[in-house]
Amino acid sequence: MELRIDRQAMVPVVQQIVDALACWLRRSEIEPGTRLPSARQIARVNLLSQVSVVEACERLVAQGMLVPRHGAGFVVATPALVAADSPWSEGTEVNSLSREGELPLGSGGLPESWRETDDLSYAIREVSRTDMAALFNYSTPLGLRALRQQILKRLRLLDIAAEESRIMTTAGASQGLDLIVRTLLKPGDCVVVESPGYSLLFELLRLRGVNMLEVPRTPRGPDIEALTVLLRENKPRALFINSFYHNPTGSSLAPAVAERVLQLAKTHGALVIEDDVYADLHSGLGVRLAALATDDNVIYLGSYSKILSSSLRVGFVVAGTEVISRLAEVKRISSLGTSGFCESVLACLLASGAYRKLVLRLRQRLSGDREAALQMLEDAEWEVFGKPVGGLFIWARSRKSDYAHLRIQARRHGVLLSCATAFSPAGEAGDWQRINVAYACDPRARAFFQATALDRPQAF
Repeated sequence: MELRIDRQAMVPVVQQIVDALACWLRRSEIEPGTRLPSARQIARVNLLSQVSVVEACERLVAQGMLVPRHGAGFVVATPALVAADSPWSEGTEVNSLSREGELPLGSGGLPESWRETDDLSYAIREVSRTDMAALFNYSTPLGLRALRQQILKRLRLLDIAAEESRIMTTAGASQGLDLIVRTLLKPGDCVVVESPGYSLLFELLRLRGVNMLEVPRTPRGPDIEALTVLLRENKPRALFINSFYHNPTGSSLAPAVAERVLQLAKTHGALVIEDDVYADLHSGLGVRLAALATDDNVIYLGSYSKILSSSLRVGFVVAGTEVISRLAEVKRISSLGTSGFCESVLACLLASGAYRKLVLRLRQRLSGDREAALQMLEDAEWEVFGKPVGGLFIWARSRKSDYAHLRIQARRHGVLLSCATAFSPAGEAGDWQRINVAYACDPRARAFFQATALDRPQAF
């Protein structure tokens, strides 16, 4: 039983053992009453302390996943089906037959086992001890000034010119998108979206009654020829675009494409909404549309929730002062403001340098797993879109199996795929899969990819 424990991670080893055993226990083919390998055997195979393995098993007993048997160690309890309060994951297929704990290979975020708690716990304690206002009050309309100053420093590193008055914090980038759609668009308006693209954006636009025009996403950004035609013939109100590590393809804007997108948008009077929530995962050269813009035609969105914590909902919007003023008013009316506590915790982590160090560790870990995942896909002869060099996602499809067959194989190995229709603006089903790098090296994912390998002629 390979548990894949990372001794360099900030997550305690015992908790990693709990998470790894829980994933194994929840696999659909493991029957209730199955005896777990002995703690001594698990410890020996994974080079762990037997005491740590026993403690992890005791925690799983407390969670109802294992049952102790006198003289026989631990046996598997009856697995639970997904309950109504199970964690929700954007883009991943979940239905009434989903078993709790199946590996969400197409998930949009990081696994719990990748989350680091020490620095976050310290910042929470520090804010609780020193900032009573943050514990009990809403933040200011534009957001906590100390946080906006930290965001401003980050923007300067990206060559994005801004002042504090042009920055507004939000409850994650999702609230930023919601405020933009509510404030700047009206039912019947027409916008351009990338296909494939971010599923929740599509749902938000449908909810508002906004019409979507699809521009194909290429490994270098949106298809410029198709975009030219859409802008010329339809005069859309806005263009929604990912810059780096596009969701779901993992591709990034090439400089020449970025410049052409801005030229076309300006020529045809289209507002550009640049979603860059994975900016912190990018460390090399690159260009943002917001950095190229010479006017207020680009609205830039960022977020800290993807990397730090999905529960610590903090994002931001950068736009012209007039647009920020309008967005802040709608924010006040619709939600009274954002969480001063969350913003203070994030400001503490940014000021101390803890967040920067977390990002560096995460980039390194993702880099290793991405290379391994790409090799597994190559060995299984999957087709890969653009071979991303950073971020969370790989966009790929099996050359052998369609989605229906692939889904059956995945479920046999305890793996959940991304939904076949999630990334199409029109809701069309496809065979391409969003593969989350952080889940791709799990033993279940490895077994799944191996099972999908094309048959090869035997060598004699």
